[in-house]
Amino acid sequence: MASPNVVNLNESNFATEVLQSQVPVLVDFWAPWCGPCIQLAPVLDEIASERTGKAKIAKVNVDESPALAGQYRVNSIPALIFFKGGQPVGQLVGRLPKADILAKLDSLG
Repeated sequence: MASPNVVNLNESNFATEVLQSQVPVLVDFWAPWCGPCIQLAPVLDEIASERTGKAKIAKVNVDESPALAGQYRVNSIPALIFFKGGQPVGQLVGRLPKADILAKLDSLG
């Protein structure tokens, strides 16, 4: 169950939601069959609610949007790619502690 604070992305809304965003965006590239991705989801939901207005949390299902995964060279999931000013500025791969994700996200503020 996705949080109302987490934006679901696909090819049609990626540019608007991520590339044109006024705040930093954390994009989670995931898949429903990926165990670590499912475990990471509640952590990202928490971050989304805690950083409302300061950052945007979004998800790309790599099965539904393989072109986006390919464009950003996502080879393993979960992959968290951080965007600022429409550019990818960092990436974390794997199920990481919330503190690590927040540290990276807050460094973009």
